Amino acid sequence: MSQTSSRIRTILPTSSRTALGATVAGGLLTALATAPERMSRLLRARYPMVAVTGMTGVGKSQLVERLTRRGSDHAVAEVGSAVMERRTRRAAKLHGFRFLVVPGDNAATRLGALDEVFHDEPVDGVIHVVANGHATPRRAAGTTGVATATREEQLAAELEDWTITSHRIASMAVRRNKPIWLIIAVTKTDLYPDDVDEVVRYYSPGTGSPFADRVDALRALAGGAKLSIDVLAVSSQGGDRKAAISEKRAGAMVDALADRLGQLSGHA
Repeated sequence: MSQTSSRIRTILPTSSRTALGATVAGGLLTALATAPERMSRLLRARYPMVAVTGMTGVGKSQLVERLTRRGSDHAVAEVGSAVMERRTRRAAKLHGFRFLVVPGDNAATRLGALDEVFHDEPVDGVIHVVANGHATPRRAAGTTGVATATREEQLAAELEDWTITSHRIASMAVRRNKPIWLIIAVTKTDLYPDDVDEVVRYYSPGTGSPFADRVDALRALAGGAKLSIDVLAVSSQGGDRKAAISEKRAGAMVDALADRLGQLSGHA
């Protein structure tokens, strides 16, 4: 036995040595118990969770495919998904994003997904996708044939969908001890290339449009200091020289969205 060890045993009575051992053991157990929590915080800081919401047919999955650089030249064959999709974007310096694409259908799976991303495990930010009334119509369950809907009907459906989602966002914001962010992504700009600025204005807070009024209502519910809101035009489509939106311009729009995600998450 070393002289140092002998001195400790001499200086500390048995009861003190037992207490010291218990303290050291307790510290080790505490460190081990909190390790998963620290790792979870580190993962959330480097790979924030982002909910992608919006009604069926607005192009949520296509947009996320472009953001995660998994997109192809082929359009998505099936409009709408009954389950929540999960995608990851990996960027430089071990940063990126984890996207949770919430089903757009008003079904039990959609409500369960909304509960998950806004209540059970609240996300760090939200991309809400809209399409200026150009969402691809989806057939009602149990029906056949081509689905049809007017642009006015689709705009009304967008408002209804936004009302449901915005209340969930407000509820999450008031419970959080830090600000959260929302990006309203205006998609399918290739269908109205000459009116993009006007359409972006329609969805922007403070402009007096039906959608803007409901965005203002969300800010009032959540508190302006707890929620930041951006409105960005994007396009998941880009084609040849005859296309309304070129591949280069469509790519620049998606890159601008990705850059803003990085800024909001402290990655840039």
